Amino acid sequence: MKKPVIGITMGDASGVGPEIIIKALSHSSIYEICTPIVIGDFKLLVRAVQLTESRAELHRIADVKESRSQYGIIDCLDIDLLPHDLPIGAVSSEAGNAAFHFLKKAVNLAQNGDIQAICTAPLNKEALHKGGHIYPGHTEILADLTGTKDYSMMLSSPNLKVIHLTTHQGLLEAIQSITPERTYKVIKLAHKTLTSAGMENPKIAVCGINPHAGENGLFGNREEEKQLIPGIEKAALEGIEVTGPYPADTLFFRAVRGDFDIVIACYHDQGHVPIKVLGLDEGVNITLGLNGNIIRTSVDHGTAFDIAGKNLADERSMIEAIRAAANLSPK
Repeated sequence: MKKPVIGITMGDASGVGPEIIIKALSHSSIYEICTPIVIGDFKLLVRAVQLTESRAELHRIADVKESRSQYGIIDCLDIDLLPHDLPIGAVSSEAGNAAFHFLKKAVNLAQNGDIQAICTAPLNKEALHKGGHIYPGHTEILADLTGTKDYSMMLSSPNLKVIHLTTHQGLLEAIQSITPERTYKVIKLAHKTLTSAGMENPKIAVCGINPHAGENGLFGNREEEKQLIPGIEKAALEGIEVTGPYPADTLFFRAVRGDFDIVIACYHDQGHVPIKVLGLDEGVNITLGLNGNIIRTSVDHGTAFDIAGKNLADERSMIEAIRAAANLSPK
C-alpha cells in the first residue's frame, strides 16, 4: 500500500514548532507509515537542526514530487518569508504572517491531491493578528480557506476522544449557538469519523450543558431538552448508538473507563480540560468536516515561547499528530 504524504506546517517559527518537527522526524517509525514533508522556512529549519543537534540531512524542495521519502532526510518545501535571525520566543508579525501562508500552501496542496493530510505545528494568535490575519486559530483559517461552514474540533488522546459542538466562543455565546441541528450534525460527524477509521458501531455520549445535565429542569432553562435531545433522538433513529445528555462531571470518567468511544462536549473548556489533564504530551487536535474531506491534525499545545530555543520542547504530541494524520488519510 502506498504511504500517504503528510504536509507538516511549521506554525509560528518563533515558537517550538521547528524543533518539535525536527525531533519528531528523528523517529524512524514515522517514515514507516507516511512520507512527511515540512512546509515552512528552510533556513529556520536549519537553525532547529543545529539547536537539537540532529543528524538529519535537510533537503530543500520546490515540489512535493521532489521528496526523497527517506528516514534521515527531512524534505522541506521552502516558503521563504522569514529572516534568518527571526527572534525566538517573541511575538512577531512576520512569524504570524508566515504561519498563515504555510497553512495556505498546505491547503492548496491537499485540494490538489498532492498531500493526503495536513499536520500543523502551533501558531500564536497575537502574532497571527499582528501579521494581518484576524482568526481565532487554525480551525477557523482552514474553514475559511476551504469554504466550510459546518466543521468541528476533535481532541484525541490514547484513552479519550472528544468532539465539540462549539469551540472559540465566549461561554454565553457558545451555549446560545447550540441547536438541535448542530447537535445532530456533530453526532453524525463523530460516527462517520470513527467508522471510517475502522470502528464498528461506535458508542457516542453527549455532555449536558448545565450541571447534572439540568437535572430535569432544576438547573438552567431546560437547554438540554430544547437544544440537545432532539438532535440526539434524530441521530438515534438512524441507527447511530448515541445517548445522553449526561452530567459532564462523571461522563469523562466513564469514557476513559471504556463505556464510550467518544464524548460530545458542548463548549471549549468542557472538552479541553479532561484531555489536557490526561496529558498535554499525547493529545492531538483534529479538524473534522472540512470541504474536500481534508484531514488536519495538530499538536494539542501552544507555541511555548518560554522554552522555545532551549531544546526543551517535547515532541510526543507532534509524533501522535503525524500518526493520526497518517491513520486518517484516505486509503
